[in-house]
Amino acid sequence: MAYKIVIDAGHGGVDTGAQFENRDEKDEALKLALAVGDILDKNGVEVVYTRTEDVYQTPFQKASIANDENADFFISMHRNSSPSQNLYNGIETLVYSDNGTKATMARNINENLERIGFKNNGVTERQNLVVLRKTAMPALLLEVGFINSDKDNAIFDDEFDKVTMAIADGILETLNINAREVAAKAVTNESMQQLVEKLLYRVQVGAYRNKESADRLLNSLLVEGFPAFIIYQDGLYKVQVGAYEFLANAITMEERLRKFRYNTYITT
Repeated sequence: MAYKIVIDAGHGGVDTGAQFENRDEKDEALKLALAVGDILDKNGVEVVYTRTEDVYQTPFQKASIANDENADFFISMHRNSSPSQNLYNGIETLVYSDNGTKATMARNINENLERIGFKNNGVTERQNLVVLRKTAMPALLLEVGFINSDKDNAIFDDEFDKVTMAIADGILETLNINAREVAAKAVTNESMQQLVEKLLYRVQVGAYRNKESADRLLNSLLVEGFPAFIIYQDGLYKVQVGAYEFLANAITMEERLRKFRYNTYITT
């Protein structure tokens, strides 16, 4: 199942968002949006950006872009801020209501970001935000660390590729859960069953721009007895496990990998 996601870079133009020293939230939100969107695009998701440059849009305009595109999800990138330097730190995801697929996606993203060092401040309902209230599809607003926290900025700057991959993996993991459910319901006749069985299903465990990172993950998987390998595709080193004719076998392998605390999704 193909998905369309609108990725919003928060603020923009005269609306700088939070500021700290030489950092503007609007710039870091755009950097996040473009990087995460690029990963999603390379994994088969149709991505639409509310902005790709430093321009001002009202929150209502941002929501309207998503509605006009008839998108499946709306995800807005932000950095948080506190009254004084280093008062708070950590990531948080805001939703209009804490239920459904958006709640699952929010937690998947938060948990991935927690694994690379951020404090997980959880999922919070915010019903007064236009981009969450006026969007016709599930919507999330990500607060990717505090812009005036030295700890959060160190992770954001030094591990930026891991930050964006963690967000993208959380999104893709959630979409794959939905896609598997739809596929299972769709296989209702013999011809469709034959079509599905011609595909080869593989479990993806990670994707990196840096081959050394991919090699480290590959070695860990091999040591633990998984039939892992690396393919280079769309500018990424993708670490995958198995090649299965039947979706059920791939799901079984995915469940084994998750018991070892790997983030996974099934690809073909």
